[in-house]
Amino acid sequence: MKEKIQDTPALLIIDMVKDNFDASRNLPITPSARKIIDPLNYLISEFRKHKWPVVFSTDAFQREDFIFKGRMHPHSLAGTQGAEVVDELNKHDDDFWLPKPRFSAFFNTGLEDWLHEREVTLCAVGGISTHFCVLTTVMDAICHDFKAVLLEDCSAAFPQRVHEQTLECYRTNSLYPLLRVMTSTELLSDLNS
Repeated sequence: MKEKIQDTPALLIIDMVKDNFDASRNLPITPSARKIIDPLNYLISEFRKHKWPVVFSTDAFQREDFIFKGRMHPHSLAGTQGAEVVDELNKHDDDFWLPKPRFSAFFNTGLEDWLHEREVTLCAVGGISTHFCVLTTVMDAICHDFKAVLLEDCSAAFPQRVHEQTLECYRTNSLYPLLRVMTSTELLSDLNS
């Protein structure tokens, strides 16, 4: 029997920033990221209808950050246009824009308190990349005592098989039903039932 979600949700959209969509950068994630814009916009509109919070959490790195001492090149630098939410997403002024200094939307951002103030109990998480920032946010949601949904059709990774493998790892897990993999349609169906 399918378990129903009886929670107050928030939609967390991760790293849909201009640097990741800049054609001149020729990033392999960009085509996959473009494909999730429409499903994310639909989910955004549905969350707004119910007055459920929408959070855009975006990388806001510093050029000298530790993470750039490896193979990763500086990008999404705090205060630059490249770290802003991509124009194609339906972001409103009353949405919460949350720049983040590392991969998880919970890391040194105050997100936990912001969600508790709004009595949120479930974080639905999408964006890029499924196996990095989306997944770390999902895991940190659980670590901060929120239920979490990894949004299958609203997340992307490169290559596609990495996205699929990440989802498969968590489709059946020991944290179920606290951690679930769902499509946006499945999530809305459960939330509206």
